[in-house]
Amino acid sequence: MQRIDGGVTAAKGFKATGLAVGIKNGSSKKDMAMVYCDVPCKVNATFTTNVVKAAPVKWDKDIVENVKVAQAVVANSGVANACTGEEGMEYCRQMAETTGKLLNIPANTVMVASTGVIGRQLPMDKINSGIEKMAPLLDYSLESGTLAAEAIMTTDTVSKQVAFETEIGGKTVRVGGMCKGSGMIHPNMCTMLAFITTDVNISDELLKKAVKESVNDTFNMITVDGDTSTNDTFMCLADGLAENPEITEIDEDYNRFYEMLLAVNTFLAKKMAADGEGASKLFEAKVINAKTKEDAKILSRAIVGSNLSKAAIFGCDANFGRFLCAMGYSGSVFNEENVELYFVSKNGKIKVFDKGTPIVFDEDEALKIMKADEVTVFVNMNEGDKEATAWGCDLTYDYVKINADYRS
Repeated sequence: MQRIDGGVTAAKGFKATGLAVGIKNGSSKKDMAMVYCDVPCKVNATFTTNVVKAAPVKWDKDIVENVKVAQAVVANSGVANACTGEEGMEYCRQMAETTGKLLNIPANTVMVASTGVIGRQLPMDKINSGIEKMAPLLDYSLESGTLAAEAIMTTDTVSKQVAFETEIGGKTVRVGGMCKGSGMIHPNMCTMLAFITTDVNISDELLKKAVKESVNDTFNMITVDGDTSTNDTFMCLADGLAENPEITEIDEDYNRFYEMLLAVNTFLAKKMAADGEGASKLFEAKVINAKTKEDAKILSRAIVGSNLSKAAIFGCDANFGRFLCAMGYSGSVFNEENVELYFVSKNGKIKVFDKGTPIVFDEDEALKIMKADEVTVFVNMNEGDKEATAWGCDLTYDYVKINADYRS
């Protein structure tokens, strides 16, 4: 497996584009994206667990559960189309019908995604005009995929895309993807949108398995602010154009595909966490030697999700008590006298807590380690052999500034 340049257009058969249509009032930033495949695709997805679900989530869930085929995605940023009632659902239908007509595909194979301000209706004159403009601009190039990745951004400071390739059954197979997300990010499938494309030939059942398991270990292991959005959507489209023998069982071919999908999702999830609203650091928690995998996940997510932990990371304060406290209320049961805790970064590694006892450590060395732009809290539970990693970011003054005037 190797990383290659690209995103949603890296896999064979996929085109994309993005442009500015004026959805974001007073802004010239790109705000609409489209992805299209030459052939109908198998599709699987995961969605927000928030009881309040945006209209596009409801539209897409119906396609995944009942149609089970998708050939295009049309997305907008600036307006979330959430809490918009029947009118919001009708606008999803209009977006899909306009796209389907222009691309000569059924409307119920067009996935729809929106992100932005909740409670506002979509400006359908601009949306429909944007769809009409994008259809003839669709292209297989890396540049076109980049335009799409830029067009789904809201408070993101950078676009996020990646692609990997490997060989399966004597054929070159690729997985590429793009995502957006900076605020309202909390692991409960996290406002995040992720679009993954692949040319692998795989059964519906195993695509579903790969999507669910890879999302649980990547996107569902990040947090920025503890808020689970109404619009969270992760979708994966597989067109089979690599022409590898269909993957129908868990074997070496499946494992190679899963490794690629996991690599794509891990890269994008970490990029999302690092780009949290106002963030200055990527904050990682790695828990090893826990009793169970679930314990390791609970503990690592509690560490990166704690506001006190996030503030300590921002302040480069080696206050290990913040992290132990988060572990203690996480819901996982463990013996404090087994725990070892370290701070790790590219600048070094330092142990600050040893099996129930604080130890004397060099504060200046700890400060140097914590000043790096990526900091890991490394915890050895010494109670088993399971591990997990979670990602978040520090909590800065700018987070409040960004969200205090989000609509204005």
